[in-house]
Amino acid sequence: MKKAKLLWIDLEMTGLDPEKDRILELAALATGWDLDIMEKKDGEKAEIVAVIKVPEELMKERMVGDFWEKNTESRDALIRQSMSGEDAKAVEDKLLEFVDEWFGDEVILAGNSIHQDRKFIDREWPRVAKRLHYRMLDVSAWKVYFEGKLGKKFLKREEHRALDDILGSIDELKWYTGMIKEVK
Repeated sequence: MKKAKLLWIDLEMTGLDPEKDRILELAALATGWDLDIMEKKDGEKAEIVAVIKVPEELMKERMVGDFWEKNTESRDALIRQSMSGEDAKAVEDKLLEFVDEWFGDEVILAGNSIHQDRKFIDREWPRVAKRLHYRMLDVSAWKVYFEGKLGKKFLKREEHRALDDILGSIDELKWYTGMIKEVK
């Protein structure tokens, strides 16, 4: 089986402080450099989605403020599903199995503002962190350049759910690279 090159991850967290907040939801996809999601011969896609159980008190304490007030539907769904979620270590085990199945030695993390997700991975899933290359593919860097220099803006859906967000990030990078092909 052909090995994947990019590990696309999106995490939904209780907030953005890796010291105080926790991961609530994970979506991970494996792609090659063509940005197409890898598949097995039987058509099974290289995809994993998991929900992490977080104490309700922590969610109520941390999931406050303007962002969560603007995204109450996502917040409420994340809180509801967390009650039936898995232990963080069990999710880390699943993610490691996914990496073992789809990747070789080099695992490059990819996503939008992926440096922030990486902080949470480093803190909550150290065994996964050890498998990741030090370089990352951050779609938000492309966003900054295309919006700032070229005035081109990709309109991404804002669902704030891990799988939808990661699919949106892949679509966004495909859009940017498509723009480069047009310039040639």
